[in-house]
Amino acid sequence: MGTKMRGKVRDSYLTNDDRRVIVVTDRISAFDCHVGTLPFKGQVLNQLAAWWFTETAEVVPNHVLSVPDPCATIVRECTPLAAEFIMRAYLTGVTSTSIFTHYSQGKREFCGHMLPEGLTQNQALPHPILTPSTKAEHGEHDVSVSREELLAMGKITPEDFDTAAAYARILFEIGQKKCAEKGLILVDTKYEFGKTQDGFVVVIDEIHTPDSSRFWFSESYQERLKQGQAPESFDKEYVRRWLAEQGFTGEGKSPVLPDEVRIEASRRYMQACSSICGQEFEPDLQDPIARLRKNLNL
Repeated sequence: MGTKMRGKVRDSYLTNDDRRVIVVTDRISAFDCHVGTLPFKGQVLNQLAAWWFTETAEVVPNHVLSVPDPCATIVRECTPLAAEFIMRAYLTGVTSTSIFTHYSQGKREFCGHMLPEGLTQNQALPHPILTPSTKAEHGEHDVSVSREELLAMGKITPEDFDTAAAYARILFEIGQKKCAEKGLILVDTKYEFGKTQDGFVVVIDEIHTPDSSRFWFSESYQERLKQGQAPESFDKEYVRRWLAEQGFTGEGKSPVLPDEVRIEASRRYMQACSSICGQEFEPDLQDPIARLRKNLNL
């Protein structure tokens, strides 16, 4: 399949013809650490990302060539931009880089944006904002920064940043609209971009999956906000909250996810895929190795 590179969730194989085979695993990471696996998570992420790539291809170019397997996508080889592009529409989150953590510490400037006084946890921001972050090396943590801070680090050119930022805003607007049609709130999300060999910026990796995004139910959001309850969600935040309740936020050894947490998290991931795509998620129960070999002609 080519040279293997292991990511937090995705294993990728660089071929000798400038393609990359991405295999999405069932691994889950939180607080920048590997914390276990969730049944069928790889299939959910791969299929949901493929759906979003297709839905947005006409307005934002991406790296996808084909999706030959429930867990695998073949893409054009790109050079990743050294930044993550995070769009946020609500004051929420439990990680050290979250906007709520920042705001709850009394800080009113976040990634170059001034935040108004009086906001409460999980409340909508006046308007969606782009909050870039660095891309940490393995074992390190991402850092939220402004455009100017990122450019001063020399990690990305102004032209590439502005192109990717414009794409991020377009994708987020499309995502919010389509999610609203399904009774969902796209709360925030992370995009990654790369450059093709002919120099074009394209969106890579994934779009609007439960790993990269927060989703809340529109129907119950206002009532739960009034009662001071966390919004109903079906994304990785469920696992993050459980870990935080055990006292783990990225430092030291992570606790073992009990089966009931893994199963509930997996159920939420599958529900997200079904709700967004508009059809029931059907897990493929074939032996994954044999299936991948067959579908990738190995």
